Amino acid sequence: MRGVHIISTTTIKPQILPQESQHPCYLTPWDLTMLSAHYIQKGLLFTKPSSPSQLIVDHLKSSLSCALAQFFPLAGRLVTKKQDDPQSYYVYLDCSDAQGVQFIHAVAEFTIADIVSPIDVPLIVQSLFPLVAGSVNHDGHTLPLLMVQVTELTDGVFIACSVNHAVADGTTYWNFFNKWSEISRTHIDLETNWNTQFVVSASDPAIVTKRWFINNQGPIINLPFTHHDEFIDRSFTPPSLRERMFHFSAESLKQLKMKANSDQPNDTRIEISTFQALIALVWTSMTRARRTPLDQKTTCKLAVNNRSRMRPKLSQYYLGNCVQIVSASATAAEILNKSSSYGSGVGCAARLLNSAVMEHSEEKVREWLEGWVKEPSIYRVGRVIDEYSMVVSSSHRFKMFGNDFGWGEVVAVRSGFGNKYDGKVMAYEGSEKGSVDLEINLVGRAMGALETDEEFIIFAASPAPQG
Repeated sequence: MRGVHIISTTTIKPQILPQESQHPCYLTPWDLTMLSAHYIQKGLLFTKPSSPSQLIVDHLKSSLSCALAQFFPLAGRLVTKKQDDPQSYYVYLDCSDAQGVQFIHAVAEFTIADIVSPIDVPLIVQSLFPLVAGSVNHDGHTLPLLMVQVTELTDGVFIACSVNHAVADGTTYWNFFNKWSEISRTHIDLETNWNTQFVVSASDPAIVTKRWFINNQGPIINLPFTHHDEFIDRSFTPPSLRERMFHFSAESLKQLKMKANSDQPNDTRIEISTFQALIALVWTSMTRARRTPLDQKTTCKLAVNNRSRMRPKLSQYYLGNCVQIVSASATAAEILNKSSSYGSGVGCAARLLNSAVMEHSEEKVREWLEGWVKEPSIYRVGRVIDEYSMVVSSSHRFKMFGNDFGWGEVVAVRSGFGNKYDGKVMAYEGSEKGSVDLEINLVGRAMGALETDEEFIIFAASPAPQG
């Protein structure tokens, strides 16, 4: 099977630049901690429209330029300023000349079925994403902060984005994607003509581009470094992984929530959410699949959005990172056996997750931010994971299947090669209302065991429907 052939590479700039783009955008601890991590890579698969491909590509470029007028920081570049006396080292975002985003138009001689039919996500999916493997967010000093690749398949179109994670989190990523598709959809008529005269609506929600700091902490945060080699780590290489998509219907999730809430001590019951029950199922099943020793501590880490936790709340349209990791830990015996005071199996794991989320208060967030400035730490994958942990990112609450660019509904959601390692789980909106898809990455032996885990397959017996 042939690979991807690039037709053209173009730089797209914002249709207009607001006055605020002329001021430096200083990065917060949430942003800076991501400098050594990979770009966010998510993409959507569509059925191919009947219109000429160049017309489609030109329309996508024009609508992208319009979307960037609101999301202009994505068209900037990172800049480092440093001096010796007095010692100073800080990284910020420069949007003043809007160097632009990269737009790649490509073709590939494979089909929708080649992507969605295999049991494991095929390696060809990685070729549908822009960005060189091994690139990290710090490379946004020279690389575009946003790279788009539109790949024409034999019978489909795959639209993929790589977004710098030191500039944007998942909420920002999907806010941008939603806006881009909305602009494209509302300015197109496939039966008559393609209108490229895009105008930003006055009713659009305000994108908050000014970074938020606590207690006059910013805007400049000096880092205790003299060179980026002191905090950038490219050495982590994940083992050979199997990547699978698992689908959980609304009905199976309802049954799972009931199970998690019943698997608790009668005298200390708490209300477990549907998503907590789902992740608890994966945690317990993965612990079994890995043949974790009963006395071994195992950890489940969740990426959580801080916007609604702050007082006053930060806007859901705050552009930047506003996420942190919360963790729940227990020995394998505690979450697999019925001897735990937290309940048994899924119920025990769910209670631990619930406690970790509930304890992540505004006070805890502020405490972390204040502590980070005193002792900055840059997230490095190889130092925060182990063979007994799992990490859950993305969110089933993000609008994915609602992204219609003007020629039909989404067939499937897939991710690129970035931020993949043993035990990584990504949550996606399912194609039908109330459903959830999980992308799970595991080494081969553990994935094989997960696929036959009796409790797991009761709730995830079928792959995600593929439209």
